[in-house]
Amino acid sequence: MDELPLSTLFIALGVLLLISAYFSGSETGMMSVNRYKLRHDAQSGHKAAKRVSYLLDRPDRLIGLILIGNNLVNIAASAIATIIGMRLYGDYGIALATVALTLVVLIFAEVTPKTIAAMHPERIAYPSSLILKPLLKLLYPVVAAVNFITNNLMRLLGIRPDGANRDSLSAEELRTVVHEAGSMIPSRHQEMLLSILDLEKVTVDDIMIPRNEITAIDINADWQQIIRALMNMQNTLILLYRGEIDDAIGFLHARDILRLIPKIEDEPDKPSLVRAVRDIYYIPEGTPLSVQLIKFQHNKERIGLVVDEYGDIQGLVTLEDILEEIVGEFTTTITGQGTDNMTREDDGSVIVEGTANLRELNKELKMNFPTDGPKTLNGLLTEFIGDIPENPLCAKISGHAIEIIEVSDSVIKTVRLLPKPRKKSLLSSTKKKAS
Repeated sequence: MDELPLSTLFIALGVLLLISAYFSGSETGMMSVNRYKLRHDAQSGHKAAKRVSYLLDRPDRLIGLILIGNNLVNIAASAIATIIGMRLYGDYGIALATVALTLVVLIFAEVTPKTIAAMHPERIAYPSSLILKPLLKLLYPVVAAVNFITNNLMRLLGIRPDGANRDSLSAEELRTVVHEAGSMIPSRHQEMLLSILDLEKVTVDDIMIPRNEITAIDINADWQQIIRALMNMQNTLILLYRGEIDDAIGFLHARDILRLIPKIEDEPDKPSLVRAVRDIYYIPEGTPLSVQLIKFQHNKERIGLVVDEYGDIQGLVTLEDILEEIVGEFTTTITGQGTDNMTREDDGSVIVEGTANLRELNKELKMNFPTDGPKTLNGLLTEFIGDIPENPLCAKISGHAIEIIEVSDSVIKTVRLLPKPRKKSLLSSTKKKAS
């Protein structure tokens, strides 16, 4: 070293600093690369992505390799800087070289390359893998020895090196990813993806048609009454029961009814109707929609009756109901002037039937009614008041003013959801007082 000219030492120091910057940038780039984009590129046949994936499969080896190279280079740079300092300034040069080299390494070999790598991880990680992969094979004995010592040291501290999280995402984390996708995923597709994630939280009880609204026919009724009900049916399937709806016989399909009506319209033939019914598919209450969707697919069913633990029918759920939770309403929506159970008024209020589903109200009217208890507006109001009101009254739930309009047969039939009052500005209120 003493025989080497200063120019050669400065060149060697500069090369070592560049190598140090390479190792620093490679470390940050490798650790900051988007693992999901990396897997996608690797599966698409991207050679550089495959190399990076290979290196990241064992991050302990990769970090060990980079730190071994970086420390060797920095120690060598420190030795050369010390020699240069002693030649130029004698004993004082040691202190000057230490301070100067610290600043140079910090700025040019640490902060700058790591910042660039953090901003553009793929641009740094992919080319770096060309050097790191063969270098890992070359220095494998040294890297393996270092990893053996560090891994055993971590085990003594109660840390399992092989128990690291493999970048798995929870449902809530995936929800955040979808939200932050921005323009990369169309807003409509974002809503559908989020709705799919919500299927685990929603049960069949939340979307079922309650038993009192199920379109059904009593086989014990008058024959002409049965014929009129069949002729005027609005749905593809209609439930047939005996005496009470809990004694359900099965579903009649519109095709079967059209085939049977010409034969039985003039003369009663209830046995023919009973023989034409299709078996009932029962669904336990509380079943998550994600589970029920799979069960519908597995059993080749499109409709089912929700029953409680005693076998009593609680409601009806169709495949269409579950799909609408994902893609939205297939037909009319509340955004128009009116629907089956909601009507918008000119003053901004909404007339709603008491049987309206709370989840649908929250979704369509941007409200925040609690959904962990009663499923309908009637049930929520009855629970809140603690009684069935005999006269119209007003209530305020979750910040929403509600006016009960009609109550009959021990059920709240109709309510008015009042719009929230607009906050008056300080300037407008001052003007009003002045006038």
